[in-house]
Amino acid sequence: MPQEDALERAFFDELVRTDGSPREGMEALARWMTEASRDMLKMRKIEAEALFRRIGITFAVYGEGGDPERLIPFDIIPRVILASEWDFMSRGLEQRVKALNMFLHDVYHDQDIIRAGKVPEKLVLLNNAYLPEMHGVDVPGGIYTHIAGIDLVRTGPEEFYVLEDNTRTPSGVSYMLQNREVMMRLFPELFGQHRIAPVDHYPEDLLASLKSVPPSACEGEPTVVVLSPGLYNSAYYEHSFLADKMGVELVEGQDLFVKDNLVYMRTTTGPQRVDVIYRRIDDAFLDPLVFNPDSALGVPGLMNVYRSGGVNLANAVGSGIADDKAIYMYVPEMIRFYLGEEPLLKNVPTYWCAEEDDYAYVMDHLSELVVKEVDGSGGYGMLVGPKSTRDEQEAYADRIRANPDEFIAQPTLALSTCPTFVAEGYAPRHVDLRPFILVGADGVRLTPGGLTRVAMREGSLVVNSSQGGGTKDTWVLEDQDLPDGPPVDEEDNTSKVMAPDGTGGADA
Repeated sequence: MPQEDALERAFFDELVRTDGSPREGMEALARWMTEASRDMLKMRKIEAEALFRRIGITFAVYGEGGDPERLIPFDIIPRVILASEWDFMSRGLEQRVKALNMFLHDVYHDQDIIRAGKVPEKLVLLNNAYLPEMHGVDVPGGIYTHIAGIDLVRTGPEEFYVLEDNTRTPSGVSYMLQNREVMMRLFPELFGQHRIAPVDHYPEDLLASLKSVPPSACEGEPTVVVLSPGLYNSAYYEHSFLADKMGVELVEGQDLFVKDNLVYMRTTTGPQRVDVIYRRIDDAFLDPLVFNPDSALGVPGLMNVYRSGGVNLANAVGSGIADDKAIYMYVPEMIRFYLGEEPLLKNVPTYWCAEEDDYAYVMDHLSELVVKEVDGSGGYGMLVGPKSTRDEQEAYADRIRANPDEFIAQPTLALSTCPTFVAEGYAPRHVDLRPFILVGADGVRLTPGGLTRVAMREGSLVVNSSQGGGTKDTWVLEDQDLPDGPPVDEEDNTSKVMAPDGTGGADA
């Protein structure tokens, strides 16, 4: 087995203990890694890249010159999660998403949580993501975020943190599904040594969730479509992939029109009514009559139909207020307020620069913190304090001074590592996890595992694909006992050595 150097020993290794012995449940993977030849692994890596290229799985990165369509780096060593660990995470995720949906309904109706003083009024009502056009609108089932991607990081055996809540249009599920498909092709013998929870039912679950929330005007079986901005969107592959897997139409704004307060799709056999739209278009571009008048991506009149119950949109318009990076600070309080429960999953301590004390602390500790734009994504626009120069810190401080409301800061975390196959062999690389949670009128569905994103560059903790990060297949083992509390590891060898996290935006 690979041996970590002194620096990497400061981080929790998910595969092996500090003495090099495999952790519980990791024995088969560790043995296979020891026996697998480097030449074979190199060949499998080349085959994986060829498969991804043939399938057409690319991610668009614009503005950097050269070919914007790139393969997301894929690591052939899976990440293994015990069933006991997944059970704990899944219960925490379900709890969190329920509270977020209750928060969204509340802020667009009675605003009890604001009147109770649990969330600052200005943080909600003056937020760009809060849309007054949705106030008083009753959405089907009271569900606002039907598809959520909650970014998790791990720092120790029993330490799981939520880094971000993605409640608008979270992406990356197509990579989760295709990663599994490729791994099953390349390493059938390794699959045979494990009982791995399947993920291929996600499209079926997604369709069932969407069909469970038809608009009030729907008659009979609801018709579902996927609304995409089009071919040049960075996640277009995922839009077309999910539409194909669900067996529904992939449409663009020009394919839809409004008539008699209903939405119709243009087809070769004439107009067909549409009931539920899984939209992958931002709020601002959905309806030029209500939002951006220059938008050619949306459907004129769509909002009137939506508000009157003629069509349903997933995720709901205005749901972005729940994944605002400053609102994130108050999610634990939402759980207590709406559910009367203590949060199962931890938040990373967060400082909002609009608050005087937080502002002073951040400005005095820029070299120690990760600072992010409140509405930023994709790993862009961040300052990773421990990795920055004095000049970079001073330049960023000027940005904060100019508009403190737009920045939050978090202490850096010692993110866990997983073994990754690189040119030199196995090496530890930092990872996060984006599980996908589906919410319908018939309940909450979670696909076991999710998308593991990995910082492929040595020493990096930035996992975003737009910043050079890659992905891994995530295996949840099915044959473990499920305890009532968080998982317990006899050894807690994590150090509190700080390291920049650098993860998380709404993109993959």
